[in-house]
Amino acid sequence: MYKTILFQGDSITDCGRDKNNPNSMGIGYPLLVNSYLGLECPLEYTFYNRGISGNRIVDLYARIKSDFINLKPDYASIYIGVNDTWHEIGSKNGVATDKFEKIYTMLIDEVKEALPDIKLIIISPFVLAGTATVDADNPDKFDFFKKDVEEKAEVCRKIAEKYGLPLIELQPVFDEALKKAPADYWTRDGVHPTANGHEIIKRLWLDAFNEVK
Repeated sequence: MYKTILFQGDSITDCGRDKNNPNSMGIGYPLLVNSYLGLECPLEYTFYNRGISGNRIVDLYARIKSDFINLKPDYASIYIGVNDTWHEIGSKNGVATDKFEKIYTMLIDEVKEALPDIKLIIISPFVLAGTATVDADNPDKFDFFKKDVEEKAEVCRKIAEKYGLPLIELQPVFDEALKKAPADYWTRDGVHPTANGHEIIKRLWLDAFNEVK
């Protein structure tokens, strides 16, 4: 019997998936994981990508029943947080860090209550300098972006520790990658990974999956 793997998050997880096709994986790290495990472990797993571009933690929580619990995944990764910062910069509709922690905790509690055997992986957000995060007319923009995303990443660390969940911390890995190539090699705009960036996430995801499977 197939084990079910769910990828949950925002545009970095969504990555162009066809919302009219429930089996569409997009072109990012979920597809890379699907391809790798599909080859290495044939007929063992079925995959769902339910990332939605633009989502904040409150949006993810709002669809917890339809896009999480009802799918009854055996494994699920959650990658959320950068829009909680970004939307504050763009439209003053972000999510403050204390509320981010509160809603994220509620989400984990409710998922674990509904699916007590689920194995969860937490992915913390990252940000690099890029066209979406740096503005010559607003020199404080990147500083705010960086600081607030770091706060969201710290919440992810706290949640992973509280529930004993594996944590994929992306910021230090992407910072290290900058020693090999510039930011636009790893992300298109400072937020959305290129194919190279998605390969980084895929490899870290598989490491975390090996901890819980």
